[in-house]
Amino acid sequence: MKKNIHPKYYRTTVRCACGNEIEVGSTKENIRVEICSKCHPFYTGNRGAVVTKRGRVDKFKKKYGLD
Repeated sequence: MKKNIHPKYYRTTVRCACGNEIEVGSTKENIRVEICSKCHPFYTGNRGAVVTKRGRVDKFKKKYGLD
């Protein structure tokens, strides 16, 4: 390998907005994410959040006559 061309590789913690922390290897020291596999509706089976957002979109379209 050539010297001084590769980025530094860190052992870092990925922190999610839900409070979940995952230990990973990365070229970035600190990583924060909004959603992870612990809180994502697809992985948890909790589809309530998706339905709520869909209702908000429908309400917006109805309010501004975009239907």
